Amino acid sequence: MTVPALQFSEDQADAFDRVTEALRAAGIDLDDSVLTPMGDGNQSTLAVIGKAGSGKTMLLARLYQALEQAGVEVVSGDYEGKKRKDKRTLAILAPTNKAASVLRNQKVPATTIHRILYTPVYDPEFEKIAEWLAGNGDRPVIEGLTDVALDRAFAFFQLNKSMPGAMAAAGLKGSDFILGWKRRDDPLDIGFVDEASMLDEKQFEDLKEIFPTLVIFGDPAQLAPVGLAGEMVFERLPKARKLILSRIHRQAQDNPILDLAHALADPDLGFEDFERMIEDAARRDDRVIVAQQVKADLMARSPVLVWRNATRIRLIQAFRAAYGAPADALLEGEPLICDGIELPAKHRKKRIDLEARGLIKGAQVVYLGPGRKPGFSRLHVMGAEDPQVSAASIVKIEMPDEEEPFIPFAARMGAAFLHGAAVTIHKAQGSQWPDVQVFAPDLFAAARMGRSEAGQPLWKRLAYVAITRAETRLHWVVRNRLARPTGPLVVDDLKGAPARLELTSEGMFE
Repeated sequence: MTVPALQFSEDQADAFDRVTEALRAAGIDLDDSVLTPMGDGNQSTLAVIGKAGSGKTMLLARLYQALEQAGVEVVSGDYEGKKRKDKRTLAILAPTNKAASVLRNQKVPATTIHRILYTPVYDPEFEKIAEWLAGNGDRPVIEGLTDVALDRAFAFFQLNKSMPGAMAAAGLKGSDFILGWKRRDDPLDIGFVDEASMLDEKQFEDLKEIFPTLVIFGDPAQLAPVGLAGEMVFERLPKARKLILSRIHRQAQDNPILDLAHALADPDLGFEDFERMIEDAARRDDRVIVAQQVKADLMARSPVLVWRNATRIRLIQAFRAAYGAPADALLEGEPLICDGIELPAKHRKKRIDLEARGLIKGAQVVYLGPGRKPGFSRLHVMGAEDPQVSAASIVKIEMPDEEEPFIPFAARMGAAFLHGAAVTIHKAQGSQWPDVQVFAPDLFAAARMGRSEAGQPLWKRLAYVAITRAETRLHWVVRNRLARPTGPLVVDDLKGAPARLELTSEGMFE
């Protein structure tokens, strides 16, 4: 396929053509924007690999636009229409809500891997609305819903392809139209997966089962998942299945943060040399700051990135002390990180309910206050399409030199949370924030230890991942100090809509 040079670099154009060829075997002709008969049906996986700034997201977005123009149906994860033989399906995925939200900000309708593995079961009556909104049925007549309510739903869906959002615009809540969630039985056609460096072996195998045509996008310079011995799943693919992008597009924006990230590829660069490069960049450009202390104000929404757990716990305790947080309660506005779901195996359905609302391991959450029952919390799930929820919660505050965390309050079972004012660089992968604080003393400690991962000094991999989390400004913190906050924690900007569902430890919804 011929692509104008001003839009694509040479390697991007080549990758676009290679993916186009794979899609043709899946019954999609992007050259003529038409659907064709399916090919042999064999599973095909391609990897688009490139460092930060190489244009992976731009390429993914252009492929999505071309597929949509060809008539491919995008499966969002919150609703899936009835399978039709003359249709092809596409799902665009990321490992976390935060990573999916980065794509959604680029007008790419991404969802999480979990939301595709588990599909919603709609009430048959309200499914008529969903089919109509998706363009697969006539305008329905639903008892109790006025024409004005349906018009609101339709108008919302035209602007934002969110089925729960459209239902909410009609005055419905999730417990009205979703009966439950089930493990996906039928495969889809095409899957695009961003942040593939975060995929573990089990997720990769699950995705290959679901998608006959799978295209994964990953950064080889990031940190591999724990348990893969420094190797990412796409590195095991044959050479012919890997499409390499070089750094082009964001470099043209003269971005000092990316310049620093790519300088880490120099094998002769030492830690002290790198810090001098940061100091030089800070003198030239206010997008790089050499900070003498951590800013508590930024920690409320953008965690400090550290390497060592001991550092993380100390910074969290300093943050809570700076805001005067009591030992036995949370303040509104304190950041949390979901640490998984604590439910017995027999409560699989309840686990799915919680995870479907974005409360999956690693999800970033802001505490909005107590729920209606003891042990419940009102939460804002960062990056989720429907972010506000009240859930049974188990909040754990880790203490320095203590093996067991302090638990200020907890439901009997539900979503477990750790404090989120500081996180490890491993957990930060897939996320981005406008301002990012990187705790340099931890990276210096990693450099002094001389550890390596996949043939590269560990401190360089840590530094690369940490600084590329910054969208706009990098704060390189060089001292173990915390600046006092300039004001109290706030949540007013997150309270635009009330929590629509109460997720309980006793039943599915209240």
